[in-house]
Order: sequence, then structure tokens, then C-alpha cells
Amino acid sequence: MGSRTALVEDLMERFPHVPREAVFKEDLLRGGVAFDPSALSDNEGGEVKPKSYFIFSFDHGTLPELGEAALRRPPEEIILTGGPYDLRRTVVSVRVNPSSPYRVAANEDGVLGLYLDGKRISDVGVPPMPEYYRHTLANGKSVMEVAPTIQWGYLIYLTVFRVCQYFGAKEECQYCDINHNWRQHKAAGRPYTGVKDVDEVLEALEIINRYDTAKASTAYTLTGGAITSKLQGRDEADFYGMYAKAIEEHFPGRWIGKVVAQALPKDDVQRFKDYGVQIYHPNYEVWDRRLFELYCPGKERYVGRDEWHKRILDSAEIFGARNVIPNFVAGVEMAAPSGFTTVDEAIASTTEGLRFFMSHGITPRFTTWCPEPTTPLGKANPQGAPLEYHIRLLQAYRQTMEDFGLSSPPGYGPPGAGNAVFSVSSFMDSLPADEPTAVS
Repeated sequence: MGSRTALVEDLMERFPHVPREAVFKEDLLRGGVAFDPSALSDNEGGEVKPKSYFIFSFDHGTLPELGEAALRRPPEEIILTGGPYDLRRTVVSVRVNPSSPYRVAANEDGVLGLYLDGKRISDVGVPPMPEYYRHTLANGKSVMEVAPTIQWGYLIYLTVFRVCQYFGAKEECQYCDINHNWRQHKAAGRPYTGVKDVDEVLEALEIINRYDTAKASTAYTLTGGAITSKLQGRDEADFYGMYAKAIEEHFPGRWIGKVVAQALPKDDVQRFKDYGVQIYHPNYEVWDRRLFELYCPGKERYVGRDEWHKRILDSAEIFGARNVIPNFVAGVEMAAPSGFTTVDEAIASTTEGLRFFMSHGITPRFTTWCPEPTTPLGKANPQGAPLEYHIRLLQAYRQTMEDFGLSSPPGYGPPGAGNAVFSVSSFMDSLPADEPTAVS
């Protein structure tokens, strides 16, 4: 193609039913974006909401490799609008890549824009510093450290266990840098609490609730690493469940409660429900049997793919199929040396998984794979999956939902290009809009 611009325009022409906004968004998510110093934040002392590193690094380099972006954090997310492609409002999670052909920089008037191959392709908006980030807990910890918000303030992301008990090459998921991200933040001297205290979480939520007068924060996600034995004397359901129980007792009905955990036995899933969780995310990561066994060795060893899928279906009896939303990591299907070598094969496999779950009324969602360089798959595949794979996945995802008469899943904000706030993939941007007008 000769340039990234030519590749992007070719795909927009070939797949006209996929929103043009989603094409750019997927390319930014899979390959990252560079930041001119004029586009970086002043961390927690500035006017822009900085990147919180809420669970994974989602960067294409380690902190020491990011240069000034490691000292002055980039914004948590950016919004693309306008430009020669007349882009509708598009919220994109920031994944830093100093060598990306995309660059965010200010022009001579100080107005931020996104540049591709040296050409300005859109205006860029950055999230303002929320009032609740300007207040600290009694012990001095920041709200951003304890209860960061993403998706333009829609979701409070509570990573209450910052490491994973699947540890080492024989257990860690091969695309996941949760343990490395913990290590690099500690090495850099940043506050990065390993296990968050329930009372600290409640105090941070009280600050958010007090100052979020517009009620922009609508949901919270409880998540963290897998617990294969016990943590603080609790199994996984009780550990994550105790946070949900405390939140629901202190803030009944204030937020939609979601939990990301392993696919657990039915009795454990019932405990989540009893604690007040409304949506359950037992992520299945990758559909293909061989790739699941290779890429998720800990999950295969402790649970196994078939049992994992059975537990997902069983959990629908507890939560209702619509409220079981397992995630997969879109793009790892094509990771060398073991993944599919053609887009056709990868899409066929992933669509098989979509049809399996959607035929039972369960709507998966996905995160666009960011090949973090400290992971085995990221190291071997620095370019990630081809952009064409991601665009065709959006097309296959929407078609499969239509085939089974399903609508956008709850707890993700509004669907539709120009409306969506879900920032780590374009699946919500690519679904039909509920309302014709954009959110404010």
C-alpha cells in the first residue's frame, strides 16, 4: 500500500458498512499512538485526566522506553472528531507507541489534532480532570490510584488485586502483562497498590459520588488477577464478592455492578449474584481449542477449555443470558508462531465462537489486542494482528448478533458511531445506535 493512510482508506472502501470511525479506532488500538510533548498531561496536577494504567500497561513499550510520556502521562483517552473524514465523536483508549505513524500534537494555535503520515486527520479532545480526582483519601492516596474512571467517566475500574496467581511461563496467559505492569510501576516508584483495602475503595467511591454531580459514572467493574488458591483467606468468589457486597450496602443502586473473574462453578457464581453483582464477565480469551491451550496454560490447567465454556453457559442460569458477557482478546488468533496465518481462518474460528455463545443468548464482547512487548506474544508480534482482521471482525460480530436477534449488551453505555464510550474496542461503535443524537 505504501502508507498507512492508503491501507486505512482501502479498508474503508472495501468495508463500507463498518463505520469509518471504527477503522481509525481499531488501528489506534492495535498499533498505538505517539504523543508530542505538547499533547502530554501534567499528571494529577494538571487540567487533563491522565492515563491511570488501570490494569494492563496497554503500551507498546516499557515505561523506560516511553521517554517523556513516562514522566508526563498522556491522557487516559482521546476523542476524535471532524477532519477530512468528517469523523463522528469517537472515544479511544490511549496506547502509547513512540514509533506509531499516528501522532497527537498541537498546531500553532495550540489546538490538538491527530496526524497520520504527517497529515492532520481529525481534531482531538482530551478528558478534563474530573473534580473527584482533585481530592485524596484520608491516608493521602489518590482517587485515580484506588478507583480510576475510564470510558469518558462512564466506568469506575476497580482492579482490587493488581497481580495474578497464574504466574510464570507455564501459567501466565501469553498476551497478558498484568504482572509485569505491577513490577514496572513499583520499579518506577509509582503508587500501585497490590491489594486494595475495602474501606479505601468505599472512601474513593464516596468522593466520586459526592463530586460526580452529573452522575456520569454509571457502572463499576471489580477485577484483578486470577485467584487459584486463597487470597487473604478467601477464594475468588468471596474475595471479589466482598467488595461488591460492601459497595451495594453503602451505595445501593448507585452504579451497575460488574465483576470480571474466572469461569467459576455455579455455587460460586451464585455468591456473586447474592453479593449484588449484576453483570458477570467470565472471559474466554480465545475460541480455538489449540490456541486456548497454548495461550492460556494456567486456565487450561486449572479449569480447562470445555469446563470453562460449560461454566459460562451455567452462569446464564444465575444471571440471565443477557447479563453474562465474556470477553475475548481480538487479534491473538493471528499471533505467530502458532496462530492462524490468514484472516479468513481467524475470522471463521472467532465467528464459530460467537455463534456458539450467541445461540445461547450470551453476547460476548472483545478487547482489541495490544501487543505489549514484555509478553511472549507481544514480543513475537510487535505489529499485532492485521487491521483487516479487526475490521472484518466488527462486520462478523454485528452480523452474528443480527442472526440471533440480540442487541447491545448492558453496562457498556450507548451503542452506535458518535455515541459509544467503550474505549478498548470498537464493537459498541459498530452496533446500531439506540438514539440518533450523540452523547454530551
